[in-house]
Amino acid sequence: MNTIKVTIKDRLAIITLDRGKSNALNREMIIELEDLLKNISTDPNIGGAVITGKDHFFSAGLDLIELYNYSEAEAESFWHLFLGFTATITSFKKPLVAAINGHSPAGGCVIALACDYRIMAEGKYIIGLNEVPVGIIVPNSIFSLYSFCLGQAAASRNLLEGKLFSPEQALEAGLIDELANPASILTAAERKIRKYMGMEQNTWSHSKLNIRKDLIAATSADQSEELAAMLKQWWSPATRSILKTIIENLQKK
Repeated sequence: MNTIKVTIKDRLAIITLDRGKSNALNREMIIELEDLLKNISTDPNIGGAVITGKDHFFSAGLDLIELYNYSEAEAESFWHLFLGFTATITSFKKPLVAAINGHSPAGGCVIALACDYRIMAEGKYIIGLNEVPVGIIVPNSIFSLYSFCLGQAAASRNLLEGKLFSPEQALEAGLIDELANPASILTAAERKIRKYMGMEQNTWSHSKLNIRKDLIAATSADQSEELAAMLKQWWSPATRSILKTIIENLQKK
């Protein structure tokens, strides 16, 4: 694998996102992560997984520089891939904990939202869904993940504002479950997930899937109509202009 690293420790898979400085999600990374989660899901020797990033980034979200240059066919294929991945991670039947070691906006936040428990590092980091100000229409499946954690009213308000939370604000809002010192975030994540892994696994897994029944249905539904509207906006002059400005600023860093 080129974009992620995996360490197995006493039946626990520690998945480290490892692509460039900011762990921006591109096609290769999403395919590798989805394939890995599917393999872990059916591997009797692995009882759960922790997802984390590196340095000061969990994941900066989708790789807009790569996506911006896609053809219409490539863009449509990518969004189908990403929404399929969202369904896979949401319905992952084993314990899954996010150790959010740094910045986690947009697509990075989506990965964290799909986990069973979110621990975020203390510090000057951001997390949230900021797609609307960027000109990207958020599909109902992703809004469902957001509202599953925040509640319908708060998720609606924050999505439309494109709010990015500090770790402390995210904890208060219910977007994350725990704060940790950056140096001990993996220790905290392992402590939590081993509590889950120590329970009778058939009971735990069925309970998780029952709790997420509506969420799994939303992420697994046919989203062709929503995707068509999202792609139409993606190619609009207004969104292309916003994306171009963002990319120019990213390339200056």
